[in-house]
Amino acid sequence: MRIAGSLTDVGENDHRLFHRIAAVLRPARRFLIAAAAICAVSSSLPAARAQGVVPGSGTLLTRALDDFEAEDWTWIPNGPKSSNEDDNQRRLPAGGSSNGFWSESMKRGMPDHILRIPTPPGGLAGSKGSLLICTLNSGIPGRTSYEPMQDDLILNCSQKVGQIPVSRSPNFTVRVWMPAWEDWSSYKGSHFGIRGACRTTTTEQKGKFIFTRSVQTTEPYWPGMFIQFMPRGMDEKSGPCAAWIIRGNNQGNDYRGPVINKPGWWTVGMSYTPDGRVHYYLSEGVDELTVADHVGSALPYGFQAEQFVTLFFNSLSKNNGVEWGTPIVVDDPKVYSLY
Repeated sequence: MRIAGSLTDVGENDHRLFHRIAAVLRPARRFLIAAAAICAVSSSLPAARAQGVVPGSGTLLTRALDDFEAEDWTWIPNGPKSSNEDDNQRRLPAGGSSNGFWSESMKRGMPDHILRIPTPPGGLAGSKGSLLICTLNSGIPGRTSYEPMQDDLILNCSQKVGQIPVSRSPNFTVRVWMPAWEDWSSYKGSHFGIRGACRTTTTEQKGKFIFTRSVQTTEPYWPGMFIQFMPRGMDEKSGPCAAWIIRGNNQGNDYRGPVINKPGWWTVGMSYTPDGRVHYYLSEGVDELTVADHVGSALPYGFQAEQFVTLFFNSLSKNNGVEWGTPIVVDDPKVYSLY
């Protein structure tokens, strides 16, 4: 069993990753840049109906959170990652955190680098530790696809408190930190995701002609928000920027949320209401979310949510065996319930 507890665990040829991680820890003079305007996305739903529950509302579920303050927090890889989505391989025993709150995804596998670090400047008051997430060999172990792929890190919410019915209005918040533009992976596209796992019931017709019957099945789905990087800016001519991408609307399509004009901290939240809708919230900085931070609501894919399972993070890379993905830092993921 190997515990990834230091940068030297990654290998001698990974100096590019080291440079990016060093950027996470360096003094934050770039954070003094004046704030630029944030472009708000308008929801196609009536505001009174769409806003739902503000994430961070209700009772904090103390068994479904992590503040990364324990100095002995470590990630235990436990061998090659799973890649069941691509080659039907579940490689056990899966990776997990030393405190038992996080696990590798059997569907896509774990990010290659998961490390507790000192909280970057501007984080939550009193926070000493946060979690850096970054991946290199996304996808099938030992194979390069030369296209962006993703690995998953899952909060063990359902194992700790069970699946939460949307009748209880479950919701979650998390703080997310992004490095300086020069420390991002070079490709245009999604680099990181924050998502919630949901379940609903669907009805499917089986058989033919007079022998048809209706069969109900449980359908998992994963609405969330991604950070999309644009190396040449919004117009392909200006400097780099990023934007939040919402997944998704009632048809399951992605749409653009607020623009990220400068790196730093953001607060991300999602909530689930008894009508089965999913509600998305975003705010620059680390303050608690408010009604003003609502950026959209939907029945993603036309599904009406019935259960909230957990939250998880997607870490992406070009999967070319050479270039690490963008190192993103998260802090204080918390799950709440109104009832």
